[in-house]
Amino acid sequence: MEHLIKNTKRQSETKIKSTRNLKDLEKVYIEIFGKDSLLTNLTKNIANLPKRKRPKHGQLINITKKEIESLFEKKRNSLKIQKPKAIIDITRPGQKQPIGHFHLVSQAIEEIVAIFSKLGFSLQSYPEVDWDWYAFESLNMPKNHPARDDWETFFVKTPPDPKYGQQVLTPHTSNGQVREMERVKTPASPRGGQGGPPIRMLNIARCYRRQIDVSHTPMFHQFEGLLIDKKVSISDLKGTFDYFTTRFFGPQRVTRLRPHHFRFTEPSFEVDVTCGVCLGRGCRICKSGWLELGGAGMVHPKVLKNGHIDPKEFMGFAFGWGIERTIAMKTDLPDIRLLYQNDIRFLEQF
Repeated sequence: MEHLIKNTKRQSETKIKSTRNLKDLEKVYIEIFGKDSLLTNLTKNIANLPKRKRPKHGQLINITKKEIESLFEKKRNSLKIQKPKAIIDITRPGQKQPIGHFHLVSQAIEEIVAIFSKLGFSLQSYPEVDWDWYAFESLNMPKNHPARDDWETFFVKTPPDPKYGQQVLTPHTSNGQVREMERVKTPASPRGGQGGPPIRMLNIARCYRRQIDVSHTPMFHQFEGLLIDKKVSISDLKGTFDYFTTRFFGPQRVTRLRPHHFRFTEPSFEVDVTCGVCLGRGCRICKSGWLELGGAGMVHPKVLKNGHIDPKEFMGFAFGWGIERTIAMKTDLPDIRLLYQNDIRFLEQF
């Protein structure tokens, strides 16, 4: 019996040491400790031994089992930390690192800034969380205006300021209009004032409104243009739009102005651009050949006064357009929510 136990231990050690991978090691474990293995049969045969020999052989079998199990664990741990040798083909061409690109919105912002900079517009930045005064009151919008309803605007739960009112997430970039007028009228300001007009400002920022559908998202980007000088006319406004349209959309696209009403401009216009699919002939996308681009108009005299600029001496125009909407008109994008779904299949097309 002792000879069989020693022989079984020797065979088990040889099998474990010769194993080269974990899969084969599991098979060896079953061979050694399985139901029909020699070690199991030795345990069963203890009952056939004389009573005086049973304790000694039982103890010897248990010691052998523990020694084999210990050897098995050491072998398994050594196989786990072994790493397969890498086969390197030195003749194989190297793999190029994938090169990313800016998001479609960032690309559009860069292009818009480049176009307006050629017209003398300088890029400015103003708060995305601003006071009610700059977002509404200073823009000639009364307190009962529908846009100031909490179903349209995101209000911030903070104590209102006695002068500027409550804080809001800016629903448009127009909050920068009066701030820009104040900046240029204050030469000693940290932002570097210039003592007054002319003003040629381009303000690009995120805006927030409680709207979501195929053409609206709760957060969107807008670019605001503001030009104030002497003898500024609607012809200057229309010429600016035509310059931008031909360079952003292409020479075949043109704009038109439709009379409208905005509280902060007088007269006010909706700006349309010819459809990129039918080029003004009319199709299932545009219906009439035109697509609405954004709002614009001549700066209201009350807004100039709120910015401490004399409306009898200076006049100007302002416009505010959604960047996502502008992209959709350039690329025939059916749903602007695609821009923020992070679908790599869509984003890689641009």
